[in-house]
Amino acid sequence: MDKPQGWTSHDVVGRMRRIAGTRKVGHAGTLDPMATGVLVVGINKATRLLTYIVGTSKTYTATIRLGESTVTDDAEGEVVATVSAAAATEDAIRAGIASLTGEIQQVPSSVSAIKVNGERAYARVRSGEDVKLAARAVTIHRFEVHGMRRERGGDVVDIDVTVECSSGTYIRALARDLGGSLGVGGHLTALRRTHVGPYSLDQARTLEQLAEELEILEMSEAARALMPNRELSAEETTEISFGRRIAAGAPAGSAEAATADRPAAAFAPDGSLVALLADTGSFAKPVLVFAPGTGGSPTREQAG
Repeated sequence: MDKPQGWTSHDVVGRMRRIAGTRKVGHAGTLDPMATGVLVVGINKATRLLTYIVGTSKTYTATIRLGESTVTDDAEGEVVATVSAAAATEDAIRAGIASLTGEIQQVPSSVSAIKVNGERAYARVRSGEDVKLAARAVTIHRFEVHGMRRERGGDVVDIDVTVECSSGTYIRALARDLGGSLGVGGHLTALRRTHVGPYSLDQARTLEQLAEELEILEMSEAARALMPNRELSAEETTEISFGRRIAAGAPAGSAEAATADRPAAAFAPDGSLVALLADTGSFAKPVLVFAPGTGGSPTREQAG
């Protein structure tokens, strides 16, 4: 769905529970209240796919403001420092962006939802604690500038960018670090997520649209786009539906074996999603079974 500004991801899940008429709703990849754009929501059985979506790459459009730092590294926080960005040339800004592209070590924003000794970092900050989070490796695949505007006599610079990045990247931390490298400070003023893995904004619907018509991406179609595919025979479908293993086979479009972390989506001859499969030696075994068999005796994997 296309998350509206001002809503938390949890707010969206609550609303979708009412729209879909079920408690079993979850989301993959939290968006801050200020942010808008693609939020993948799973309903009923499809919630079991969400764990494989969270780790996919993301793409954002954003606006970074140089010359002001905020307590939250975005526009929702109080401005804590102002330094004129008049001396920050376009070449220097682009060099700073280049230094933040590729694999980098990023310190998440101190008001993130990361837990510190069992408590969210943002809760500790709000209680007055000075929180320092450990740096983590993230990959910025693309950090592209679309425009720069000098405002307030050149004291602030607004930069429109597109960022394609690995899971776990904080775009507001990129804004903070770009401003820090230039000695003027920076924060995020706008953020819109345009892609989560294979799912794009073109496929997204607003809450209002979904309230009128619950237009969803069928689970089989979602799995086909998300992970390597394996087409099963009727006999293999029966075996897998009972949680039994079958002979390993390279998923279509993939040169690598399926693993528990990156399983293959297995489809019955009629195109329905049967299970997620991981290869173990010469066999493939189900990680998750979506179409359990009827009759016979289920295996330990299915019963578990």
